[in-house]
Amino acid sequence: MSVPALQSDATARRETALWLAQRASAVVLAVCVVVHLATIFHAVRQGLSAEAILGRVRGEPGWAVFYGVFVAAAAVHAPIGLRAVLAEWGGRRGRGVDRALILLAAALAAFGGRAVWAVIG
Repeated sequence: MSVPALQSDATARRETALWLAQRASAVVLAVCVVVHLATIFHAVRQGLSAEAILGRVRGEPGWAVFYGVFVAAAAVHAPIGLRAVLAEWGGRRGRGVDRALILLAAALAAFGGRAVWAVIG
């Protein structure tokens, strides 16, 4: 097999992995959004304030895991989607774009994790 063929196989595998990660994270996000909104609607119907809701979730490991998964899914999903938009609409491709989006994913994970810790921890 020639070098260009190996590169195209590696590129195809990488693109397939990104496609799968995008779709899987979308499924996780959809479930998380539904649970999050249902929880908020239920709490509001019970007359709970934001302060009361925060009081109930603080220190609860289940909520920490739930929102940690929510943050992780967003940190995977958003940069991959932005990568596709930049490539299709902006003609931006390459290692520089990929590196910048990896940094974005890390920032989303870090800031989201900090927010989860602030609310739950």
